[in-house]
Amino acid sequence: MNLQNFRFEVDADGIALATWDMAGRSMNVITPDVMQELSAIVEKVASDEAVKGCVVTSGKETFSGGADLTMLQGLGTEYARLAGEKGEYEAMRFFFEESRKLSLLYRRLETCGKPFATAVAGTCLGGAFELALACHYRVLANDDATRVGLPEIKVGLFPGAGGTQRIARLMPTGDALQLLFRGDQLRPLMAKNMGLAHEVVPRGEIVEKAKAWIRAGGSAVAPWDLPKFKAPSGRVYSPAGMMIWPPANAIYRRETHDNYPAAKAILQSVYEGLQLPMDLALKVESRYFANILRSREAAAMIRTLFLSKSELEKGARRPAGVPRSDLRSVGVVGAGFMGAGIAYVTASAGMKVVLVDRDQEAADKGKAYSHKLVTDQINKGRAKSADRDALLERITATADYAALAECDLVIEAVFEDPKVKDEVIRQVEAVIRPDCIFASNTSTLPISGLARSASRPGQFIGIHFFSPVEKMMLVEIITGRETGEAALATALDYVRAIRKTPIVVNDSRGFFANRCVGAYILEGHLMLAEGVPAAMIENVARIAGMPVGPLSLNDEVGLDLALRIVKATKAQVGEAAVSPAQEAVLTALVEREGRLGRKNAKGFYDYPPKGQGQKKLWPGLAELQPTKLDPDAVSVAELRQRFLVVQALEAARTVEEGVVTDPREADVGSILGFGFAPFTGGALSYIDGMGAKAFVELARSLQARHGARFQPNKLLLEMAESGRSFYGQGAGKKAA
Repeated sequence: MNLQNFRFEVDADGIALATWDMAGRSMNVITPDVMQELSAIVEKVASDEAVKGCVVTSGKETFSGGADLTMLQGLGTEYARLAGEKGEYEAMRFFFEESRKLSLLYRRLETCGKPFATAVAGTCLGGAFELALACHYRVLANDDATRVGLPEIKVGLFPGAGGTQRIARLMPTGDALQLLFRGDQLRPLMAKNMGLAHEVVPRGEIVEKAKAWIRAGGSAVAPWDLPKFKAPSGRVYSPAGMMIWPPANAIYRRETHDNYPAAKAILQSVYEGLQLPMDLALKVESRYFANILRSREAAAMIRTLFLSKSELEKGARRPAGVPRSDLRSVGVVGAGFMGAGIAYVTASAGMKVVLVDRDQEAADKGKAYSHKLVTDQINKGRAKSADRDALLERITATADYAALAECDLVIEAVFEDPKVKDEVIRQVEAVIRPDCIFASNTSTLPISGLARSASRPGQFIGIHFFSPVEKMMLVEIITGRETGEAALATALDYVRAIRKTPIVVNDSRGFFANRCVGAYILEGHLMLAEGVPAAMIENVARIAGMPVGPLSLNDEVGLDLALRIVKATKAQVGEAAVSPAQEAVLTALVEREGRLGRKNAKGFYDYPPKGQGQKKLWPGLAELQPTKLDPDAVSVAELRQRFLVVQALEAARTVEEGVVTDPREADVGSILGFGFAPFTGGALSYIDGMGAKAFVELARSLQARHGARFQPNKLLLEMAESGRSFYGQGAGKKAA
């Protein structure tokens, strides 16, 4: 065998070891060449009488992240070519056969007559975990780095190489569906307890344990290929089955609102597959997989949440020629909720942190937040006391600005007030090194304006985190008019070090994310003022694909902050820049009712004490509505369109204004930053998906009924006229 991606050797006991180790890659991925070589290994093991069985392992620190999704994109390109040359039938036949090659390969491995085992350490996800499931025995390393799972749903796909069928035969149906719907990554012991692994041992023993199982006569027959096999939850059409499937269908509807074809395909594949022998079940799965692979939702989500996201994380926007930053010490000024979160993620990445606040008590309180977060992980078994001690050792809490003297990067996260920030900037600049990069965590204030207080504006940049910092993956990097390449490169290096996803935007009020979020929240306020029931506003927003309704989101941000932004905008830009209806709603809630949001347990919602029930919409909201609309007379479809269109329009305006210069950043930022309906691929992909012409027509129809905020901008009108799209000439027209 001529193997480039595997090493293959047979020991004295006749047990083969196939070590997956792709040259020039930090992680193994499934490619056509890998599939071809694995097929050759399977045939070698099956045909050589001297080989008793085979262990598949990795030569890298981690096993594999799964398939190279660019390979799947290539299938779509070939489909389009064949459809034009030979017709739809031939194109679809080719697409189906090609998309199921991995499934057939794994089935051949499973039924070749020789036992296969996997020895897994590190990440083993997607198609790689489907390989493990096809093997007859699975040994996992018992360490923090090892994770297994099927996360395909998160990029609009579902496991198409046997994952839905094997999982549903190893676990109770309800648990299997939950695992497939959520795409969770499992720790080794949890995977074993769920029946997905056979042994969990120290990393250094995984290969030997797998070999020992083969040496002891491990069976080469999968449980579902035995004549008397019964699925863990029994037959689909049985009393037990009827306790599973109706609720499963209801949960699917509730959680997805039919926005995610891949989730429906999972439900259908498992439902139909459990009623069939394994080979037919795999064919059913493959048909659904081929259909989903060609869906617009999958194409958009793969592009944004896998390809674009990966490119941005790897430094797509990093200035060329600037040396990598060696960030050892980072200063954080402001130990409030945001500053404390920044300190935590920075220390978690191994850097030293100087956390500064107005007095020692405030600084210590900020450091205590890190103590709490790691303690929560310890209580869940995800960290050890030694981990907490090491992290806290890296954080120095102080009220002395002089402690920032040796920092490589300083991030201010103080109150969102230009005067406060101006004072902090001057105090910091008095003590930091000349080469230190200074960043502001401002969420709305223009960076160029703040940089006026800096003596070195070329080294001043915005690094805007989202709340809560430890959970939100997006970081918005804002360049001011004088920001230099070294500052941008350092900011990107820092974001990569803390394992978050950066987007780079140019300076403006509200930048990118908050402008779109503001439009979303404003639309919720205006709907309320129009008389739409508050519950309907919140529910339709989720039906549209948003993670939370605009009223709930505003509660999290703070109603007082929203009112302060409205008043500041009115004072600085003029009355025409704000909505009187929005200002009236916020003024009534904040100044008359004292409702500030979650922070004081009352906003649009009432918040009971922790553990004493769920939040509920405040009944008094009805009294704020001058008119009340009959919910049966309100169009759900139009409300849904309003939520998405108003955000997409704002995203398009940021492109026209040069705030956003790369559509990848708008789409990744819109999903990771504020949860714009992921199934669309992001705010700009939403426009491309229907085509600029259709989008402009929709926006104009909403403008006629609801006002100028829905007016298409000049860029969109030009795109509609020319047939252009954000992602390339003619793509919008083609997608329509």
